[in-house]
Amino acid sequence: MTIRQPSNNKQQNWPLLVLAVGTFTLGMDSFVLSGLLPQIARDLSVSLSAAGQLTTLFAVTYAIGSPVIATLTGRWDRRILLSSGLTVFLIGMLAQAIGPIFAVVAIGRVLAALGAAAFQANAYAMAGALAAPERRGRALATVTAGASIATVFGVPFGVVVGQAIGWRGAMWVIAGLALLSAVLVPFLPNVHMPLTSMRARLKVLAHRKVLAVLASTAIVLIPFYLVISYVPLVVGSSTGLAVVFALVAAGVGQVIGNRLVGRFIDTRGALPTLLIGSLGLTVASAALVAGQFWYPATLVVLLALGAFSGLTITPQQHRLFTLAPDVATIALGLNGSAIYVGSGLGAALGGVVVSVGGGFWLPVTAAILAAAGTIIIRATAPECHHVTANTPPSPES
Repeated sequence: MTIRQPSNNKQQNWPLLVLAVGTFTLGMDSFVLSGLLPQIARDLSVSLSAAGQLTTLFAVTYAIGSPVIATLTGRWDRRILLSSGLTVFLIGMLAQAIGPIFAVVAIGRVLAALGAAAFQANAYAMAGALAAPERRGRALATVTAGASIATVFGVPFGVVVGQAIGWRGAMWVIAGLALLSAVLVPFLPNVHMPLTSMRARLKVLAHRKVLAVLASTAIVLIPFYLVISYVPLVVGSSTGLAVVFALVAAGVGQVIGNRLVGRFIDTRGALPTLLIGSLGLTVASAALVAGQFWYPATLVVLLALGAFSGLTITPQQHRLFTLAPDVATIALGLNGSAIYVGSGLGAALGGVVVSVGGGFWLPVTAAILAAAGTIIIRATAPECHHVTANTPPSPES
């Protein structure tokens, strides 16, 4: 893969930190909203379930928009695309901050999702392009760290800011972070991904190896989100602080996992790291079956659950960058969609489990699904099958 980038090939950390600030901003938006839904519902005179659809609207828009945007903007300078994404995201946040009615706020969520879709996959693609192959795992982990740190601060930030200055104040703070990121992006190195035809870009959708990786992204996330979406039931308390501490424990675990994942990938390989994470989710979920009856033990297990979850996303980005380097942005955009599919399926399945058997069965189901997922991921991994057919599309296609 030929990438136009600065003549100085020495690993540069500052561009990765700028990209991490962007992913932190997007992550804050995702996690803050869940703690603000009651306020939003009251202020906009809608039901809590209707306010909850703002999260669904964001997820659906992102899942659909990410691969489409990546396909239509394949020839753009990454800096222009990243800046454009942050600008659209900023407009969406402003619409939410000042929107007088639910419809305007919903439109703001759609715009924010489109901006996030334009920024996120390209941030990872740029990080992978700037790094030498032997350091690509650590580069991707640095950018992912922004989102991981947001999982720690997002929920308590939403609670504190919501109580102090209201939900609209939280939107203004996130808009400010987006503006800061947008100002920094033009100073990034000049990077162009390889030019590909529209036919080549669309061909990735039928690429069996890529689809296998995308499926494993969704599969490995289902157990984690099945548990984390219903933390009040897992900890056996609806008390605000008890739930916040539980979510923070899982978030701190993700930061720890993300801190380790880059070196694991660069030394052990992406697939072994993913399997360690998936197997760890199995063990942690099983431990939560007993640990959920004692709050301190629950916090420890949620910390472990988050840590193993932190080992699962970056390996997928690395695998896609390796399997389909000429259409990495498209593949990473699809991976973003797969992340939302996995998290959505986990939350939906958790709802079914709760309605049928109650909260006790959440970690039981998660452990079973994580074990099955580990087997499926290992069996379908393209790296384990020496298949020459259906290779990644080339720029000349």
